[in-house]
Amino acid sequence: MSQYRRRFAPALVRAALVVAAMIAVAALAVARPAQPSGAGHTFSTGGVTLWYEVRGKEGGRPLVMVNGGPGFDHTYVLCSDAWDVLAKKRRVVFYDQRGNGRSSALAPSQSCTLADQIADLDALRAELHADTIDLLGHSWGGYLVMAYAARHPERVAHLLIVDSAAPKWTDTEFIFKNIYPESIDHQNRLDFAQSVGDSASGYESLVEYMRMLFLSDAKRDDFMSRIATYRFSRSVNETLNGDLSKYDMWPLLPTLSMPTIVMTGRYDFNVAPSTAWRIHNGIPKSRWEVFEHSGHLPYFEEPEKFVQVVERFVGSPLGAERSAR
Repeated sequence: MSQYRRRFAPALVRAALVVAAMIAVAALAVARPAQPSGAGHTFSTGGVTLWYEVRGKEGGRPLVMVNGGPGFDHTYVLCSDAWDVLAKKRRVVFYDQRGNGRSSALAPSQSCTLADQIADLDALRAELHADTIDLLGHSWGGYLVMAYAARHPERVAHLLIVDSAAPKWTDTEFIFKNIYPESIDHQNRLDFAQSVGDSASGYESLVEYMRMLFLSDAKRDDFMSRIATYRFSRSVNETLNGDLSKYDMWPLLPTLSMPTIVMTGRYDFNVAPSTAWRIHNGIPKSRWEVFEHSGHLPYFEEPEKFVQVVERFVGSPLGAERSAR
């Protein structure tokens, strides 16, 4: 994903990194994946059909999980059972963004912009009969939930930003190049091959990218064992990358007054923790949480801590909203 390698932070101290990785790998057990996806629902909005799933049967305000990409469906986040644990006390909602997964494919020339994504998310909130939602975004999803919260602040009860891209897309600090130079060189060759017509190279490039997301080798191998189930739309990725280059949300961060927590894996080589730190400093009274034994997916590498942090932050949802139909 060449779009993700535009700016890079200084190299980390390799010796300290290797020691930390060895300690973390020894301490971590492989997380269980979430239970197989249950029956979903669909609804139409803005000329597309969106698919979503609700886990948990408790009433009250739902926790809506917005996955990363752009271009991935929600399937990759099911690598961890953290969501099923959270769903024991509240509704947890996943959805496939327009053009992805089980949502309808984009028709030729159909719009897929940040404004569309914000409108789709608000339509999902209305579909859930929720006046307000707890909103959690991971990676690109973190960018989207910040944009949604700026557009509809009255709809967000709690904002959770996890390993997010920067509010100005090109300000995101990606440090793969400093940590995995050989992998980046290989990926660049694959990206070139794809650009001249080798479609298989696109899939290989995606695999190379995903292998660099983890601190733990065991977690990486567990995640990669299910890669055939993860769905990615390069056309959605490229369309949104072009649109996102227009915006700078840094000036909007001080306007976010809802309770907010910014989370990052200490060893996130995809989106450097320095990006999360800047987001935290930009949002007044936001909380800061570092997962010391995680890369880009702390809900997978440290699921128990992730559940504790989320539950402590959002509190009980009971009685906060009408139940979903």
